[in-house]
Amino acid sequence: MTVKGRVYSFMLDLIQAYENYLTKVKQASGNTISSYMRDIRQFSDWLRTAQNMEVFDATQLNIAQYMQHLEANGKSGATVSRSLASLKNFYAYLVSSGFMERTPVTDIHIDRGEKKLPQILNGREIELLLSQPVCVDPKGFRDKAMLEVMYATGIRVTELIDLDVEDVNLDQGIIKCTGVKKTRIIPLYPAALRALSVYMREIRDSMVTDPDERALFVNVSGVRMSRQGFWKILKHYQAAAHIEKEITPHTLRHSFAVHLLENGADLGSLQELMGHSDISSTQLYTQMINQRLKSVYEKCHPKA
Repeated sequence: MTVKGRVYSFMLDLIQAYENYLTKVKQASGNTISSYMRDIRQFSDWLRTAQNMEVFDATQLNIAQYMQHLEANGKSGATVSRSLASLKNFYAYLVSSGFMERTPVTDIHIDRGEKKLPQILNGREIELLLSQPVCVDPKGFRDKAMLEVMYATGIRVTELIDLDVEDVNLDQGIIKCTGVKKTRIIPLYPAALRALSVYMREIRDSMVTDPDERALFVNVSGVRMSRQGFWKILKHYQAAAHIEKEITPHTLRHSFAVHLLENGADLGSLQELMGHSDISSTQLYTQMINQRLKSVYEKCHPKA
């Protein structure tokens, strides 16, 4: 192997070591790890192509040039900012591990632009969406249960597809949701409990091919549902309901939070239900409610 080949191989080993660190030491979520590693590998590819150097040779100027490259290619301020954060954390790891003496990510600032609040569905749109699955075949019953559980609990899509059969207690009407750092118990409202009960007691066994499969929600092949699979299901029912808002799995989570606050839930209880480690994350939903009230005021008050 040439010297250049050995250097490249060493660089790949460093990136892999960092991924292992995120997984085993930091216990970061799958989405976080995927985003970080994508940002780092894209920077590494650009650096090798445009500057003919590897990540441990990069300077502050190279980092700044890469940020400009992203902006020139139409990336949003939020995307560029996230990429910078990914590189900052990566280089901090290289310094703390002794691979580098200092980080090149210093004094670089990105204008994220105005931060947009998350999109939510109103009550009518929620009812429309939840009424779309037609319960005439296993897929319809499964989809109905998945949508109801998502809105009933506000869990993340990764938490939904990670649910196992033993995480559900139908008699008590609760699910046990295991997040990255904590496990929480979340109740189900009656309609969600009914949909989940029918799916578990009458449908699921006909969908699985392996009797040892523990996944609660499975795809047509009888194995655990993927994030991409649920995304497609959600987009299908959004179209069927003629909802023009852009819906993601997180839209149901945001809607769950705002609707609870609007109906009198306190921030502490909502923080526990959402699995937020920091109350500031939960306070975002108070801001959303205030913005909606302001919008209604400006639209409806005769002197506004």
